[in-house]
Amino acid sequence: MRVLVVEDEMSLQKALCNGLKKYGYAVDPANDGKQALELIDIYPYDLVVLDLNLPKMNGMDVLKEVRKTNKGLRVLILSARAEVEDKISGLDAGANDYLSKPFHFKELEARIRALLRREFIQKDSVHTHENVKLDTALKCVTVNEQKVELTKKEYSILEYLFMNKDRIVSAEELIEHVWDSEADLFSNSFKVHINSLKKKLAKYIGDKELINNTRGLGYFISKEFADDTTK
Repeated sequence: MRVLVVEDEMSLQKALCNGLKKYGYAVDPANDGKQALELIDIYPYDLVVLDLNLPKMNGMDVLKEVRKTNKGLRVLILSARAEVEDKISGLDAGANDYLSKPFHFKELEARIRALLRREFIQKDSVHTHENVKLDTALKCVTVNEQKVELTKKEYSILEYLFMNKDRIVSAEELIEHVWDSEADLFSNSFKVHINSLKKKLAKYIGDKELINNTRGLGYFISKEFADDTTK
């Protein structure tokens, strides 16, 4: 999942970006409000962590501009403004959540995870395709109750495919959501991660393939793996 961190205090920005990357997120930084809007126009972010006291354009104005054209982008305000009135104003302006500083990073990540989980139709954090289970809360995958050891990048690829299991996802879309803007998209990294993920799953699944691809179109979750939640 791709996250934009909008924070002008450089040490905090760096800590937020590094911390979220350790949890497997693709993260881009923005130093001010105008840069944030420019990046949001370019990249398909899944969530924005937004400070309010920003140079060039304050966070509240950024949020209002975003909501004019993008109702679905999840925005979590992270601000030193801790008064109830500030929180109400932020939520009324279109924020999905509001966390005041100082904060505990684990709480921030839990709130981000909760917001991103809403992308799934089902409320449970466990998503099943036959004998394959993906747990968005624990960030793990099991087959027949056996844990599949995946890298953070491999898990993120599979999670995004699960979230879009009713359609074909192009390689470009996967890259945009799973890699950050500093990634070398012209390298062989994407295919290496996809092939590694498929090989690891094959050890548990056998002849069946969970991930298939159509040349020139993209990747998808195989139809033969029926979603238990539709039964």
